[in-house]
Amino acid sequence: MGALSAKRMARSPRGFTLVEMVTVILILGILVVGVSSFIIFGTRIFVESSSVDQVLSQSRFAVERMTRELRSAVPNSVRLNGNGLTYQCVEFVPIEASTTYLAMPIAPSAAALMGTVILDDVTSKIKANQYVWIYPLTDSDVYNSARQKRAQIKTVSSAANQVSLTFTANVKFSEASPRQRIYFASAPVSYCFEKAPSGNELTLKRYTGYGFNTSQPTPTDMSSGVLMAQSVANELSNNADLPLILTPSSLVNNAMVHLQPRFNVNGETFQYRHQVQVINAP
Repeated sequence: MGALSAKRMARSPRGFTLVEMVTVILILGILVVGVSSFIIFGTRIFVESSSVDQVLSQSRFAVERMTRELRSAVPNSVRLNGNGLTYQCVEFVPIEASTTYLAMPIAPSAAALMGTVILDDVTSKIKANQYVWIYPLTDSDVYNSARQKRAQIKTVSSAANQVSLTFTANVKFSEASPRQRIYFASAPVSYCFEKAPSGNELTLKRYTGYGFNTSQPTPTDMSSGVLMAQSVANELSNNADLPLILTPSSLVNNAMVHLQPRFNVNGETFQYRHQVQVINAP
């Protein structure tokens, strides 16, 4: 009986030794550290690439929208201002419709309450409360009603091959357009690069709905702007690094807006260099 018990004990499995347990723990620890490092590294790459992609998409959208709206600006409506420290803004009036006028009260004719334009595909975009311009040659012609280049529409009616416009008050435009061009728009728009509340980076905001002002307004003069882009790294105090540069129009040249915002994300910097031509065809 004793011999049988000894044989059974000899055949029973042995437990782990301390050395084996320590070895296994070390191997598992090395594997865990390696796997966790790989996961952390991959997660960091994903987060950083997502941040870069977000800033790229955001900045591309903002620059493309600015470009599209600037290209359709009323001639000579683009103006630029800034204080060299906290903001730089470009203001302009996007065209909503343009056509040829048939009859308008233009000096030396007497002031009148009505005018007519040709009926075409774009006249459906002419609405009450819009403003009209005839032959604007400077930004004062666009923003200053005393220059007698601007009037506001009260009612619009179509008949035969023409559209009749009734103005909110008697008007007499100071000059006729050589090509009888007339422009329609509702409100000015401003894009402002502003210093963020904290840090040295700038944000890009779009403002509208603040009305026409003889002097170009600052961000504090306008209503709350819509955030278009962040992480702008230009230095407003450095004239060579401004995000906006305006080359005014002349008798032989169109106006040119140079867009050169510089963005910084995760230590990487990229810059746009766009030239937007604003056609000078008053």
